[in-house]
Amino acid sequence: MDCQHKHRLFIGFATALLILIGCAPQIRKTIPLYPGKKSTAESLSVLSSRSKNTAPIRANGRCHLLYYAEEKLNKENFPVKIWAAAPAEIYLQGDVAFDPQGLVLGSNEDEFWLAIKPKEISSYWWGRWSDECGLGKLIISPKTLLEAFGIAQIGGEQNWSLSNESAFDVLTKRNEQGIMVKKIYVLNSRDYPVRKIEYFDTNGQVAVVTELDKYKKVNNDFFVPTVIKITNCARNNKNDSIKITLGSVKSTNFTDKQRRRLFTRPQPQGFKHIYKIIDGDIIEQPQ
Repeated sequence: MDCQHKHRLFIGFATALLILIGCAPQIRKTIPLYPGKKSTAESLSVLSSRSKNTAPIRANGRCHLLYYAEEKLNKENFPVKIWAAAPAEIYLQGDVAFDPQGLVLGSNEDEFWLAIKPKEISSYWWGRWSDECGLGKLIISPKTLLEAFGIAQIGGEQNWSLSNESAFDVLTKRNEQGIMVKKIYVLNSRDYPVRKIEYFDTNGQVAVVTELDKYKKVNNDFFVPTVIKITNCARNNKNDSIKITLGSVKSTNFTDKQRRRLFTRPQPQGFKHIYKIIDGDIIEQPQ
């Protein structure tokens, strides 16, 4: 083969390579998948270990809220700040309608609360963990947000079962009557991230769905999703939903003063409606 012919081959090869690299559609990076866990105990062990490794965090981001009030769909898009610490402390503050505390959600080991100030809803809900059930009663529940951050009490192996659906390990929890309570979808990748959690009502119907994506490493053993979407599945298809996109997530430490300020339930003042949740029922309280 003469030098001129070799030169033409080289030019042709280089041109084809440039076309493939620069002009052809970019191939989307795929996540390497692994075989699912061999047993329920093995899968639960990974999630339980991860929950124990959670660190106190503070985060900033934006929230897109869709909710129905008086049969009307309302849309809000606002900045949020979040502080959280295991096992049950969380505080979310949203700047809604130019009010830096237009939406406040929080919990501690004994109580949880949610306050929304815009006049379309102007409501305050609260309850005790010992009385609470029925996650779909609130637009957003502190419990679902805690579990979205990996701060969850998995408990023992009893009542859990493991199955495989495509690229996911699916953990299903049932109550003593055999009715589904929760399903956790874990992607079979290296980091084994939870991608979706479904919560079921007393009739075994899906009540709340949490979707998680774009995990960020906080420390060696603790990853936090930076995209969290929580949907309340109403029977009339008028679903409330909240999507939180975090731009910053950092580990932190709380002083006793900060902990008291963030994780102590505020008294309801200036709200049109005040509700207490008892055994899953929302009961309006006198002003």
